[in-house]
Parts: sequence; structure tokens; C-alpha cells
Amino acid sequence: MSVTSPSKVPLATLDRFYIGGEWVVPSTDATIDVVDPSTEEVFFRIAEAKDADVARAAGAARDAFDSGPWPRMSHQERATYLRALAAGLRERAADTGEIWPRESGVLHSFAMLTGEGVPGVYDYYASMADTYPFEERATPTAGGEFGLLVREPVGVVGAIIPWNAPTFLIAYKLAPALIAGCTVVLKSSPEAPGEAYLVAEVAAAIGLPPGVLNVVTADREASESLVRDPRVDKISFTGSTAAGRRIASICGERIARCTLELGGKSAAVVLDDIDLAEVADTLSAAACANTGQVCSSLTRIVVSRSRHDALVDALAAAFSQVRVGDPFDASSQMGPLAMRRQRDRVEGLIAKGIAEGARLVTGGGRPKDLDRGWYVEPTVFGDVDNASTIAREEIFGPVLSVIPADDESQAVEIANATIYGLNASVFTNDADRARAVAGRLRSGTVGHNAMRTDFGVAFGGFKQSGIGREGGTIGLQAYLETKFVILNEIPSVYRTAGG
Repeated sequence: MSVTSPSKVPLATLDRFYIGGEWVVPSTDATIDVVDPSTEEVFFRIAEAKDADVARAAGAARDAFDSGPWPRMSHQERATYLRALAAGLRERAADTGEIWPRESGVLHSFAMLTGEGVPGVYDYYASMADTYPFEERATPTAGGEFGLLVREPVGVVGAIIPWNAPTFLIAYKLAPALIAGCTVVLKSSPEAPGEAYLVAEVAAAIGLPPGVLNVVTADREASESLVRDPRVDKISFTGSTAAGRRIASICGERIARCTLELGGKSAAVVLDDIDLAEVADTLSAAACANTGQVCSSLTRIVVSRSRHDALVDALAAAFSQVRVGDPFDASSQMGPLAMRRQRDRVEGLIAKGIAEGARLVTGGGRPKDLDRGWYVEPTVFGDVDNASTIAREEIFGPVLSVIPADDESQAVEIANATIYGLNASVFTNDADRARAVAGRLRSGTVGHNAMRTDFGVAFGGFKQSGIGREGGTIGLQAYLETKFVILNEIPSVYRTAGG
């Protein structure tokens, strides 16, 4: 199969898959067009994996785990490869800056910052080779002289990446899996596969052992075959709650491990002692990041009824000043949505909000000075009923719903009245009140006077926002199994000079 790509694409091998340490020919001639959301033109064409290709990748990862050197290396030896990955990705930060905006519409400036910062994730997990207690003594309580609590790799990992922030999410799945000793099948999104291929090219360049990392691009059917494959011990998935339910049910059938980072409909609870102009500026900047295509976005704004109109006006003023345009234009503050179907969905939900009685305050349409690209105006609704569609469903676009509450207790009740529990924030000048309200919110993260998420410690959600956590030490634990070794005497390596 011959696949040509424009010279602006900084990737060498788009017509093959990276499997078993080699760039292999696909089983079919099927391809996927990756379309630039700001121009609506094909950015590049890439090979599409079918069931046979996914099975080949799973087999390579299984062989590498069962028979290869990777799981049998010391953690320090594996750390050397992670640091080499970090160095290689750091050298190609500009390529991330070129690819990500043309796949998902994110601003070039933000893509560059990510490309420069994400290599640090690999360095961070490499450092755990010397700091994490992969093996520690534990006293047996039911017989035996000597006990060792050992944390071993879970095995073969299927890492399924979404289209909105691939560089970032690949790092927080791949880096902890590799330092743990796992082997990985990285399944990239058909809308945004470039970053996974960039990682594969760096892995090949540094000589990562064959089968440790395998990269394919597949749509839903072939992706499901990865989840079903008995050779895959764990699935790590980031994406929609609907897809997460499906993955969880399949993993449940065969008791496969899974980490699921799913959707959100996150609330900002605005108390009565905070300046509303500051709140509006903060929420506006957060809501427009990546054109609102962020699972943890604060999209439900809950405020006292007496301050509702004032906050709506402040948000409308802030949103109306956002400069929407080409992601590569330094003056742009928000780019396009990632794809046509995403814009169709956002516009459909905006229409639904109007039909159900919410008050459209600003936005709701397409920027009049942009005649191509999947752009949408930053949008604010006021007087939103928390039971309405726009308050229940994840829109995944720059759309805020302002919801009035009678008092603080009702505000917390409204914030918790959702199937999701990924993120939240409390806006108040009183840290004690912020802590008290945070304790009542059913959410994996609660910020104070800002949208906060912290992969350096832990990220994940309550309820249908997911299972497990990513990032930090907790993110490493997700790729480990715990084994207790009970011996009848102390091994010589653990004996001290005094016995």
C-alpha cells in the first residue's frame, strides 16, 4: 500500500504499524483520513488496523512480556530507556506543536508547551526506579519466618487514547506501565494518531526492546478486539462514559484489570463572598482551553439566585472578548472543534438548550469572519434547569450553563446531582468554607478559585466518571500486582551482620 503525506507532516511511516520493534505492513489496504479542523483539508492519511493487526500487536506484547528481557530487567535498567524516551521526545517538541493543532484544533502555543513539558513525565516515572517500594519486608501473621511484599508488573497493557489530548495522555499511561515492567499495545484514535506514531519513532530510535511498545490506529470494532483479547491483562482507557461502560463490561467478563478515565459534567460552586468579575475571567479562560474539549471542564456554574444575573452578565462580557481563530495565529485564544461531527453535536445541544427554555446570553453560533473550519462561538446560557439536557450531558465544547441555587446547601446538592464526578471547584475568599464545601462534593478533584487538575498527584473520578486514578505514585500502582512471598527462613541477601 502506498500512502503519501504532505511534506509538512513530521512523521516518516504512516502506512505501517509499529509492532514487535518493526514497522510492519498492514493486513489490508484500509486507511483513515486525518483532517485539519481549521482548514477542513486532509492533513495526512494513515493505515487503519483491523482485527488481525490488533491481534498481531497483542501477540508481540505478550511474547515480549513472557519471553523478552523487559520484565526481567531491573527498574534502573528500564529507567534508562524512559530517560532516553524523554530526551527523544524533547528533541521533537516542535513536531508535537505541528501535529496536535492540525488534528484537534488546540492552540499551537499550548501544543508547544505540552511538547516541551510532557517528556518530564517519563523522567518522573524513571526516578521511581530508586524511590518506589517495589519490594519491602512484611511480617507474616499466619505462619512463616520471613515475608516480602512484592509489587510486580500487571502484564500486557492495552492503552486506548482519545483524540483531545493524546501526547499528554499517552505519557501518563505509557511511562508508569514501562517502569513497572509491563509491555504495551498503544491504540491511538483515528482522529488524532500522529502523536502515538511520534512516540513509536522515538522508541525505535532509542532501541526499545522489541514488543515492549506496539502502536496501531484503529476504529471501534478493532479496538474492541483489543479489549477482548485474553493475552491483554489490563486495559487503560480514556474516553467517553458510554465507551467506558462497554469496556468495563467486556473486562468484567474475563476479570481483566481496567483503569477508566471517563466523562464529566463538572460544577463550579460560586459562593457569595467572591468577586464575580474574577470568577468570570477565570471560568472563561478555562472553558476555552482546547475549545472546551476537556473532560474536566467546569461547565455547570452554580451560583446563588440573587447573584445569578450579575454572574451571567460578567461571563457574557468575558466570553464575548475571546478571540476565536487559526490555532497557529498568536492572537487566537481559542481554535476550532476537532471534527465536523463534534461541531454538529455542540450545535445540536445548543439548540436543545434553547428549546428547553434556557436563556442564551452570548454565542451559540459560528464566528462570522471564519468561512471554513469547525469553529463555534464561546457560549453562555443563563437560568438553566439542572435537569435539562445541557446540564446533564457532556457537551465537550465551550458552552457554560449557569444554574441558580437558593443557598449553599442547595448549590452543593445541585453540583452532586449528576452521574459524573470528575472535577469541581469552589469559588470563595474563605479557605475554611472552601474546604468544608469541598468535603461535601462527590468529585475526584476539587479546586479553589480555579479549574484544577493534578496528574502529578492523582487524577480520576467518582461515579460514572471512571475507575481508578492516573498520575503520581497512584498512577504507577495501577500497573502493578501485589504478591506476598512467605518463606520459612530469611534469605541470605536480607540477613544483617547481626543475624
